Amino acid sequence: MPLLQFDTTRSLSADERSAFAERVTALYTEEMATTAGHVAVTIREHEPSAMHLGREVEGPLLFLDAEIRRGRSFERKRAFALETMAYAGDALEIPDENMKVVFTEHEGEAMMGVDRVGGEWSGDGGDDEND
Repeated sequence: MPLLQFDTTRSLSADERSAFAERVTALYTEEMATTAGHVAVTIREHEPSAMHLGREVEGPLLFLDAEIRRGRSFERKRAFALETMAYAGDALEIPDENMKVVFTEHEGEAMMGVDRVGGEWSGDGGDDEND
């Protein structure tokens, strides 16, 4: 039950937010070998003065805090981060220097919805609905 939280200084239209969330969900399911029904995405827009990155260049900022279940390999996480940032750079015109990804990993039972509690990631190719 991942929670992908994006903070940005870029203003997005409703259509841009929807398209971004849909594409990021697809990237997550692809790279993390899971299904889409439980992937949650938030997009929060901020004034430029509300965000800072020491290496930033001219242009908007985009930070991703990916709250995920533990068990994914470094390679899976890195592939998802790179694909997501490549997409954000192209679709939202955000410079590479202005993006950052942080993964926070949780035990499966720490991730829950009203109708279920997550278990440990099995890594069996994406059939795990409680991811």
